[in-house]
Amino acid sequence: QVQLVESGGGLVQPGGSLRLSCTTSSGTLDNYAVGWFRQAPGKEPEEISCISADAGTTNYADSVKGRFHITRSSDSKAVYLGMYNLVPKDTAVYFCATDPGLMCAPGNFHYRRTDSGSWGLGTQVTVVS
Repeated sequence: QVQLVESGGGLVQPGGSLRLSCTTSSGTLDNYAVGWFRQAPGKEPEEISCISADAGTTNYADSVKGRFHITRSSDSKAVYLGMYNLVPKDTAVYFCATDPGLMCAPGNFHYRRTDSGSWGLGTQVTVVS
């Protein structure tokens, strides 16, 4: 299992942008599909984006499609989530994860948590006027 750390969150006004990073110091991420999730206060976790191990496939939840962009670093140690035109509903703690239960295939973005997954501690994103 890899160790994951999220960073890049913060306070931003509506319409603003942030780039979140999911990094590992324990090897590389090139053998893993990586997913981004978020959880707002009082709500269930939401799957928002994923990128396949070979970076050939990306998927987005309808709530973020067209505004968020997921990429991998060239050294395979990070996955980024660019977030643009942010709105207050994007306020949440954002997590990245790898897990055998993460399916990231063309037209298929599904997550089933297993005991073999790795999660970071999350980074807070707050969108407020």
